[in-house]
Amino acid sequence: MKYDKDFWNKYADENESRNNEGFTKFLTDLASSLHCTSILEIGCGTGIDLRRFDDSFEIHGVDLNDHALELAKKNIPNGKFYKESITKLPFEDSSVDFVFTHKLLNYLDDDTLDNGVSEMFRVAKKYIVNCELFGESEEMINDEMKFRNMQKRWLNYKVKIVSNVNMHEEIEPEQVRFTLLRKVQ
Repeated sequence: MKYDKDFWNKYADENESRNNEGFTKFLTDLASSLHCTSILEIGCGTGIDLRRFDDSFEIHGVDLNDHALELAKKNIPNGKFYKESITKLPFEDSSVDFVFTHKLLNYLDDDTLDNGVSEMFRVAKKYIVNCELFGESEEMINDEMKFRNMQKRWLNYKVKIVSNVNMHEEIEPEQVRFTLLRKVQ
């Protein structure tokens, strides 16, 4: 699943049509209820999942696509956005309260995913959330994507699995599994 700049530029241009207010409200409410103030979305694209976080949050986004990051900076002027890979996050150890992904990990090959999980664990201070298309055996969805079983991926890390459930279709209409982890110190 090699990075395809043209595919991701087009994806960024069409990203507004993927805006899901129910999901963004869910994330914002969750981060607030967990008393998190610093937020990082890995694979943030144009920032549609970060828009509901107000100025009381320190907002960060990481993506590989320059075009998407330009749009994110325009849409969320108080956010900080970085062109980086999930395998090399530009943050100190245990520095971000709430680290999340939303249908990013489905696009990664297994080695990149394993390295990315390690990086998410490294930078997370409190919580990690993965909202990914779920499949127990992680079979291919199509030429670009694989189902993911994130609970299985986290078993070798010092985390407490707080929740691992399918999201309700009113919040996320696709077959997305919500995995919430608390980092154990």
